[in-house]
Amino acid sequence: MQDMLYRRLEQLGIQITAPVPYPIHRSVEEGKQLRGDMAGTFTKNLLLKDKKGRLFLVAAHEDRPIDLKTLHQRIGASGRVGFAAADQMTGLLGVQPGALTPFAIMNDHDGLVAVVLDADLSCVEQLNFHPMLQTFSVGISGKDLIRYIESYGRQPLIVDLAGAVPPSEMEE
Repeated sequence: MQDMLYRRLEQLGIQITAPVPYPIHRSVEEGKQLRGDMAGTFTKNLLLKDKKGRLFLVAAHEDRPIDLKTLHQRIGASGRVGFAAADQMTGLLGVQPGALTPFAIMNDHDGLVAVVLDADLSCVEQLNFHPMLQTFSVGISGKDLIRYIESYGRQPLIVDLAGAVPPSEMEE
């Protein structure tokens, strides 16, 4: 699967950093300790589902708090969102939990997963993601990540996940 990803990026003329070994980890905090002095910005990637079963792959800065109680108001989900089942991640995106990445939309042939990017990531020079394998990391610019997503006929939803939800958008 990584070979398909690398071929696609090459076809698009998108440069990535060479894959760097990255030890398997179970949390963002553990990943910080294990990666050493790897360059770039690190992310957390969540596969979420709304009340109607719609799926959202949310990529945010690794330290960004994500409020699942209000996120739906920012991304246009129907009601509050929760974590999707691991078998949905594997079945639709072809990755195991722990290896979720926006690159995996290449496997979502029916376009069932909406990609949501934290606005802060869109201009970063080097974002680090697993290349669909949890034991490696590659770097890509925010602009090139958006180009990659768009190459699959998708328009990523770019959302400011840092700001507070305006009072007019809060649930009553």
